[in-house]
Amino acid sequence: MSSDQSKRFATSLAITGLLFFIMGFFTWINGPLITFVKLAFDLDEVKAFLVVFVFYISYFLLALPAAAVLKLTGMKKGLALSLGLMAMGAAMFGQFSTHRWYAGALSGLFVIGGGLAMLQTAVNPYISILGPIETAARRIALMGICNKVAGILAPIVIGSLVLHGVGDIATQVAAADPATKEQLLDAFAAKIHGPYLAMAGVLVVVALGILFSPLPELRGSEANAEVAARSGVARGSIFQFPHLLLGVLCLFCYVGVEVLAGDAIGTYGNGFGLPLDETKFFTSFTLGAMLLGYLAGLVAIPRLLSQQAYLAMSAVLGVVFALGALLTHGYVSVAFVAALGFANAMMWPAIFPLAIRGLGRFTETGSALLVMGIAGGAVLSQGFAILKQHADFQVVFAALAVPCYLYILFFAVRGYRVGHGAGSR
Repeated sequence: MSSDQSKRFATSLAITGLLFFIMGFFTWINGPLITFVKLAFDLDEVKAFLVVFVFYISYFLLALPAAAVLKLTGMKKGLALSLGLMAMGAAMFGQFSTHRWYAGALSGLFVIGGGLAMLQTAVNPYISILGPIETAARRIALMGICNKVAGILAPIVIGSLVLHGVGDIATQVAAADPATKEQLLDAFAAKIHGPYLAMAGVLVVVALGILFSPLPELRGSEANAEVAARSGVARGSIFQFPHLLLGVLCLFCYVGVEVLAGDAIGTYGNGFGLPLDETKFFTSFTLGAMLLGYLAGLVAIPRLLSQQAYLAMSAVLGVVFALGALLTHGYVSVAFVAALGFANAMMWPAIFPLAIRGLGRFTETGSALLVMGIAGGAVLSQGFAILKQHADFQVVFAALAVPCYLYILFFAVRGYRVGHGAGSR
């Protein structure tokens, strides 16, 4: 690269890193939000987990419409629009939560998820094709560090500003008469308003900054066409890429286990009777393990291992840690769940570029389908909340996680090569 090209590349990475930080913050705030809504809206566990379900199901419903909008607006305007949608959703969630209207609060989370669906649809293929597709996992790992630093901070921020003393408040609410209980819950719910309005304001500022940034336009259909051309097979439909469809299912499984390890870990800890004032921070432990996993991936890929080999190794670790959580109890079992963050860290960076490899003019649509796979976070988390009402929560956790990791292992060993020919690497 020339000096100017290097500067433009570095600037693009920095701006994209900021976007991944924003995605991480709003994604990993959901774990402590489960604790918040359960108390603020006086909900049972299944209804409280609707926070995660609504957030992640929005990806499934809105990813393809988001891809269509991005084709009309172009990347810069699309990114700014996605941040604007997130700002609107944040304001809605803060306002409706203050009034303790749960349906309204969930609609705010749905809008945030819709904005993130558009952001994910644009930014993931962008970072994949910003350089050679074979080294995309390293670039996505760098973005993942930005994402997970935000994920570590999110539970700490919400825990300190909103959930401070939540255990004592829950005790007071349980002992209060109906009138006093409503006053306590109203005061507790109102604590969310200021932080979410502040987040909405920051998102608006960043959206305006994106519009005037030097971020270049990239077309996946052009940058990702070389591998498609080398295959020598003309494809007329997105459904003629079996490795992509297998990749969508792989991302569904991956995001499902990622959310189980990250957002459900507090509920998992509560199953052992651990105090709320401790479990509200457990998501940060999982994200800390993920951060270590990203750093390991940056060192190992592709210097020591290919992105598919590292994915296979991560899937095996996932099985080992999930079984470790099943066979232990208390803080040790929770530590195994948090360690799943390390196993999960390099999965998205490896799966996404392997799944869009060679899509050519179908890259944007393929990206939208992959983003739809994020709905795995909705399905597995809600499944955990429901099934644990009828069976041991440790058994339910392992029964959901282990098959997912085994499928990810299949994709890493064989699935990513389906349709590319016998000589594919």
